[in-house]
Amino acid sequence: MKDLISVVIPVYNHAHTLNNCLKTVINSGSKSSQFQIEIIIVNDGSTDNFQEVMEKILKNDIYKSKIKKVLSQENKGAPAARNLGFKEISGDYVVFVDADTICYSSMFEQMYQTLALSPEVSYAYSQFKFGWKKMKSHVFDGELLKKINYIDVTSLIRTKDFIPFDKHIKRFQDWDLWLSMFEQGKIGCFIPKILYKKIVGGRQGISSWLPSWFYKIPWKIQKVKEYEEAKKIIFKKHGLI
Repeated sequence: MKDLISVVIPVYNHAHTLNNCLKTVINSGSKSSQFQIEIIIVNDGSTDNFQEVMEKILKNDIYKSKIKKVLSQENKGAPAARNLGFKEISGDYVVFVDADTICYSSMFEQMYQTLALSPEVSYAYSQFKFGWKKMKSHVFDGELLKKINYIDVTSLIRTKDFIPFDKHIKRFQDWDLWLSMFEQGKIGCFIPKILYKKIVGGRQGISSWLPSWFYKIPWKIQKVKEYEEAKKIIFKKHGLI
């Protein structure tokens, strides 16, 4: 019997990107004979035309065969939406894919093979593009993880090792997850390739990227202040200050 990868997609006012996201998820999961995929979509209280778009999507037999459930909740944020979706999965592995993410055709295959070859690790992560910007990452280093976040939420995780997201963390939810897992001896494995990209423009509830020099200038814009406050929350929770 093939392994199963569960793909959880939280959606908040991104009905306009959902179809393309789903198409790439299905294409990325159709290359291997070693695993199958199931998809759980969670509508996090969207106020756009989500229902209309979802009805059209479910008329497509290929999509319908892969989508296990479509859930809805009042707007509680991405951590709560991901946790709700996780409760419905059946897979040996889980990956959280935002609705504005475009998965490359080999993404699932490479992440799956990385975990197959590294039974001691709990998740596989890669580089990705945020719009035009290539986001850097690093070979897994727990001490470095305590200083900076270099692992994105879209990583393939062994279901048995996953720790639910802290719904009270409004920013750096992925950093909080990886630190919580590291505290339990659960580590990741880095794939030095770009395996997906995120569409910029109109992103709601997700931090936008700023050049590193923005954080070094003596006067601080509001986004930098918010970044520093969010970082303090993470450091305090994990005893890093």
